Amino acid sequence: MAAMFNDSSSLLAHLATRRSGKARDMVAPGPDAVQLRAIIELALRTPDHGKLAPWRIVTVADDQRAALAALLKRAWVRENPGAAGMDLSALDQFAHQAPTLLVLLSTPVKGAKIPVWEQQMSAGAVGMNLLHAAHAHGFVGSWLTGWAAYSPDVAAAFGAGEGDMIVGYFFLGTASAALSERPRPEYDDVVRRWDI
Repeated sequence: MAAMFNDSSSLLAHLATRRSGKARDMVAPGPDAVQLRAIIELALRTPDHGKLAPWRIVTVADDQRAALAALLKRAWVRENPGAAGMDLSALDQFAHQAPTLLVLLSTPVKGAKIPVWEQQMSAGAVGMNLLHAAHAHGFVGSWLTGWAAYSPDVAAAFGAGEGDMIVGYFFLGTASAALSERPRPEYDDVVRRWDI
C-alpha cells in the first residue's frame, strides 16, 4: 500500500509541476534517441475510440532544420503574395529553436463510425501526453501552432492528406532558466454544477 501511495504522490507532483517552456529558450540536451522513443511511446497511450490511431508523429532531425526553414519560407511567400524579399528570419528562428522537434498530425480515418471530432480530440490527447512524457523524462516541452500549423502547403510536406491537419509543433529540450508559473483559470470560473 505504501508503494502505491508513493507512486500516486509522484504522479500528483508531476501533474502539479508540468508547465510549458518557451521553445526559443530551450537548450541542449534534448532527449536522445532512446528517450525520444520512450516519450513517443508514452504519448501513444491515449484515449482512442475505435482503436483507429488517427494521428501521426513526424520527427524532424537537427540536420533537417534548414530544410524546414526553407519549406516555411517557400510556403509563406506562396501564400502571401508580395512577401518575397521580406525579412523572414522569424521563420528561420522557428525552425531552429529547441534541440528536439516533433510534428503531430491529426489524420482522421474517413468512413469510420467514430466522429471526426472524437478522432481530432484523440490527436490532441496525444499532444498533451507528449508534454507530460517529456516532463516525466526531465525535459521541458512547448506545443506551438500559428501559421506554420495551418498552412496547407506545410501540412502536405509532412504527409497530410485531405482532411488531415497539423495539431502542432512540439519542441523539447532543457530549460535555460527556471520556468515561471502562468496564471491558471479560477476553478469557479470554469466549473459548475449541472442545474436541472
